[in-house]
Amino acid sequence: MKEMKKLNELLSAWEETYKKGQLTLWIFLSLQEGKKYVDEIKDFVETKSKGTITCEEQSLYRALRKYECIDVMKYELRKGNKGPDRKYYYLTELGQELFNQFVMRNIHLFYAEEIKKLLCI
Repeated sequence: MKEMKKLNELLSAWEETYKKGQLTLWIFLSLQEGKKYVDEIKDFVETKSKGTITCEEQSLYRALRKYECIDVMKYELRKGNKGPDRKYYYLTELGQELFNQFVMRNIHLFYAEEIKKLLCI
């Protein structure tokens, strides 16, 4: 029982660190389907990660502003259901290339047979 508690604590700590580093990947991944506004990005991240990655709207807005400042993301205004226009975010050409290079360097590694064996998949 004590070991299980320790395991759960260690796993939770590791996952918290992991999640913080994954938000950028998940945001960029969400925009591969097309332009999205904040609620759609949030829903994508939480749904596609099966609830393992969650994000507060403030964290998303902060991240999106940062990406705009470094020219990897832009937005266009569109009419909302009601109220003010919505910002629909999309990757710039630089942002798309950044995503592609990141995936090639960091994600494709997990498809190597030797790594797949270690992951038991």
